[in-house]
Amino acid sequence: MATADPPTPAVRLPGRRGIELTLIVLAVLLSVYGYCAVGLARNGSLPPGAAGYGAGLGVLALVAHLAVRWRAPHADPLPLPIGVLLNGLGLVLIYRLDLETPGDPAAPTQLIWSTLGVALFTVVVLVLRDHRALQRHTLVCAAAALALLTAPIFFPAVNGARIWIRVAGFSIQPGEFAKVLLAVFFAAYLAANRSALTYSGRRVWGMQLPTGRVLGPIVAVWLVSVGVLVLERDLGTSLLFFGLFVVLLYVATGRTGWIAVGLLLASLGAVAVGRLEPHVHHRIETWLHPFASIEAGEGPNQIAQSLFAFAEGGVLGTGLGLGHSVLIGFAVKSDFILATAGEELGLAGLSAIFLLYGLLVERGYRAGLSLRDPFGRLLAVGLASLLALQVFVIAGGVTGLIPLTGMAMPFLAQGGSSVVTNWTIVALLVRLSDSARRRGDGGAVR
Repeated sequence: MATADPPTPAVRLPGRRGIELTLIVLAVLLSVYGYCAVGLARNGSLPPGAAGYGAGLGVLALVAHLAVRWRAPHADPLPLPIGVLLNGLGLVLIYRLDLETPGDPAAPTQLIWSTLGVALFTVVVLVLRDHRALQRHTLVCAAAALALLTAPIFFPAVNGARIWIRVAGFSIQPGEFAKVLLAVFFAAYLAANRSALTYSGRRVWGMQLPTGRVLGPIVAVWLVSVGVLVLERDLGTSLLFFGLFVVLLYVATGRTGWIAVGLLLASLGAVAVGRLEPHVHHRIETWLHPFASIEAGEGPNQIAQSLFAFAEGGVLGTGLGLGHSVLIGFAVKSDFILATAGEELGLAGLSAIFLLYGLLVERGYRAGLSLRDPFGRLLAVGLASLLALQVFVIAGGVTGLIPLTGMAMPFLAQGGSSVVTNWTIVALLVRLSDSARRRGDGGAVR
């Protein structure tokens, strides 16, 4: 008689937490080095708060590391150190610009928001034991996202856009939190209706279109969210949501036709909004003719100043603290902070920053490929795509590749809502990568 094969012994995966801790120490040291370099360049001496800055950043990173070590021991060791390094570099750049604008300090507030972001990272890692628990709250996420997007309509516009809620000197940008909730909703709904989206419906122009009953709810939520954002004149976030919608639809169905349809709709929408909305039309004209204001004798505009900053940086940069990007004006610490990095770190430093973003996105995609459950795959891809699209839109705007849209560079730029949201994204990627590597989820060991 044939005997059954003995059960395969459980394989203990290496946690790789030692690698993570080493990279975190390196990230903190690099951030402290940048802080000291600014002080030496500006005043010829070490800044008095260097030790406190290093200790504070180190404690925050250590707390986050201990949470991962306890609750997600098999997680990817790269996302957390990358987040610490980018956040630390952002604080250095904002502190450097604060020296040029002593009446408007932003680094202390940004440090507080970074602390809240790391705290939320820790809470997510500790509380969310299984990412699939989010799938049970699809409708709640959709309703909360729409409520957050709608709230700024009832508050005054700031710099031409209604994207802020300001009460008693305190302000938040609800759209930043809404993008994570919409990513959860899109991933859950598309995972539940993947087969119907792929194989049902009519065939039009060689493309399989799903039935309205299946595609209708998700299109309705997307249209409402984008419509609200258009009313708020926050077209950068509208483009971000549209890109997320198209990417997840393509990943869920495997139909390349959705990308073509998405590009066509995006082009038509851009042309329509660019012609009808004066604020957007002005930005397009500035993009097409960045030096027109100089030729008219009005001085350089923000895009021109940004291009001058990148040109001045060259390959190796002028050095931290030795640039003149503050001439860009009011958005130098937010929308245009990448210009400061380009001028003072040069092409080499800017390439390193882009490589860090690219590596963070790649680790998100890797976790998605290793997961078996459709929801986890789509959520990982969606969160990583949010980061990738945001970096592309911002970097393309400040370098003149595409028209400028007002958004915050992840971790680098001034903005409390943005840094808190990005730490939440990193926490979810850590949780997803931990699930991907555990043998129980069938994840490939990497």
